[in-house]
Amino acid sequence: MSKQTYRVCFCFRRRFRLAVSEAPEEIKKVFEHYSENGLMTVDGLQRFLVEVQKEDKATREDSQKIIDSVKHFNRKGLNLEAFFKYLFGDLNPPLASLGVHHDMNAPLSHYFIHTGHNSYLTGNQLSSDCSDVPIINALKRGVRVIELDIWPNSTKDNVDVLHGRTLTTPVELIKCLRSIKEYAFVASEYPVVITLEDHLTPDLQAKVAEMVTQTFGDILFSPGSECLKEFPSPESLKKRIIISTKPPKEYLEAKEVKDKENESEKGKVGEEEAWGKEVRDLNEADDKDDLDEEDEEDTDDGDKSQHDLAPEYKRLIAIQAGKPKGGLEECLKVDPDKVRRLSMSEQQLKKAAVTHGKEIVRFTQRNILRVYPKGTRVDSSNYNPLIGWMHGAQMVAFNMQGYGRSLWLMHGMFKANGGCGYLKKPDFLLNPYEVFDPRVELPVKRKLKVTVYMGEGWYYDFHHTHFDAYSPPDFYTRVGIAGVPVDSVMKKTNALEDNWVPCWNEEFEFPLTVPELALLRIEVHEYDMSEKDDFGGQTCLPISELRSGIRAVSLNSRKGEKYNSVKLLMRFEFVDP
Repeated sequence: MSKQTYRVCFCFRRRFRLAVSEAPEEIKKVFEHYSENGLMTVDGLQRFLVEVQKEDKATREDSQKIIDSVKHFNRKGLNLEAFFKYLFGDLNPPLASLGVHHDMNAPLSHYFIHTGHNSYLTGNQLSSDCSDVPIINALKRGVRVIELDIWPNSTKDNVDVLHGRTLTTPVELIKCLRSIKEYAFVASEYPVVITLEDHLTPDLQAKVAEMVTQTFGDILFSPGSECLKEFPSPESLKKRIIISTKPPKEYLEAKEVKDKENESEKGKVGEEEAWGKEVRDLNEADDKDDLDEEDEEDTDDGDKSQHDLAPEYKRLIAIQAGKPKGGLEECLKVDPDKVRRLSMSEQQLKKAAVTHGKEIVRFTQRNILRVYPKGTRVDSSNYNPLIGWMHGAQMVAFNMQGYGRSLWLMHGMFKANGGCGYLKKPDFLLNPYEVFDPRVELPVKRKLKVTVYMGEGWYYDFHHTHFDAYSPPDFYTRVGIAGVPVDSVMKKTNALEDNWVPCWNEEFEFPLTVPELALLRIEVHEYDMSEKDDFGGQTCLPISELRSGIRAVSLNSRKGEKYNSVKLLMRFEFVDP
């Protein structure tokens, strides 16, 4: 296509939004089936909602509301243009609007919890600024666990938050605490847990206790110095702040050291592709078995650490953390008289899961397991969260300040249950009599058929030369499953040349052995023969709340922000094997 011709097409397309002529043939056939004389009446639309969209409780009133909401001239029904407009509209999303609907009265250990890692960092792990802004952004997104590394300030008379032994610039602890109080319950009324990585002397611990107590007042949950025998429920802790840390060791003064590891890892910053590396297969071997910065800090020194602890600080700790001395068996022992939090790096969990998968699941039925990124992720990238979730880990801690495919999975997972940040774990992870073995391949429970009809909106959200300078883009869609290893797969449509409104009409089928943990991944890219393909949008949807039928799927930017216009028209059908 010539430059002049393209400009003419561009000007022409700007004047007209989606046209009836662009409706896929299957959509036209569906309309014909449920309409009479070119009009889908209230009764016809109700039949469509029940039979195609599987909305069994849809009423004539629901149908009339849809007809009234679509701007056209006939209140008696929808013509093809109005029907097409409805299908592509905001009233037809892929996820059910269920709000908080999980049972919220079980112990905290029965939930996956939306968890951040080094929540105060604005960028990479080595040299970025520390700030309360990423904490605020995380809370606005519904993150319920905020991690703060607390250190003495330069004059040793106050407390800063920073990533120790790095070049990160500090932020005052009190500023972070005040921001947490202000934004904790903007997105969700369920409890916020503050996990503290403590590097303080007892006198500064006492100062932290005073700050925390004065800042949070009555909303602070403090069970006293005794260990909990069972965790309270999210429902009972609504609008409460919870402190979690280990009874700390003696203060170890921070050294101004630049480890050789940090130096060698700096070259890895920025390695991710424009939209992030592909989510790592859980069966892939690790690059190396590196040591992580938090491992040593997480060891429980018993009486010595308790002795050095400021008593007013100790009373604040509601969820005690620590790693018992001894091997993996000691770490995973379940104490019937108390509950605790255990931390493992992604690599430690992966290694432990090979020999102790069932034991990890059993441990997480009563206790909390926190998984955090390995120390070499200096670029603030993330790992495949399924390694944690399939073993029952409640706190799969992620760097929330970046972007990439792993973070898209985290965003997708916690869209469920009204976005409240707490998801009730599937029953099979909580059964004490028949403990789930993550390594066993299960039979197929359900099959999901996905049809990718078409997409539109790039024309309005991107500059007309964003993808190609002289011709319309060549879009293709990637669609697949993130879940247990046997369920995880990605497929793609053909790339359609020179089309702002691509119409693929391609169908895919995905067998699911563990649908409770499965996420539907959707990405759009623009094929480029000479360079790297361009990013055109993404979303990730929890299968547990995916609605059957023909749905308008809004796409997001790399950072997870919803585009104004970019959508796909897709169909989802569940089939029992």
